[in-house]
Amino acid sequence: QVQLVESGGGLVQAGGSLRLSCAASGSILNIPSMGWYRQAPGKQRELVARITSGGNTNYADSTTGRFTISRDNARNTVYLQMNSLKPEDTAVYYCNAAVNTADSRYSWYWGQGTQVTVSS
Repeated sequence: QVQLVESGGGLVQAGGSLRLSCAASGSILNIPSMGWYRQAPGKQRELVARITSGGNTNYADSTTGRFTISRDNARNTVYLQMNSLKPEDTAVYYCNAAVNTADSRYSWYWGQGTQVTVSS
């Protein structure tokens, strides 16, 4: 009922930048929070950054000062600006949205994931 479509992943050199985008669509009443998670090979999926509809944010310590999360509430879209990328940022990045749907359900939804690879 709700779909998240991501874009912006790719291959970059260490020190480079990428901007990820994720647009939610479907029978959505509102989206209290959206976020980005990542999963590196052999690792558990972890929070990268999260943002509420009011603009409150939180970040993983490893991204402090390098990543910025933002959202466009009117477009149900969340962004992740990633600067000064490091090889350890290499992972599949997943968009997440906590959604109140039009049929009165509250659920977490996940995007398909987009690969980010940072070469040394």
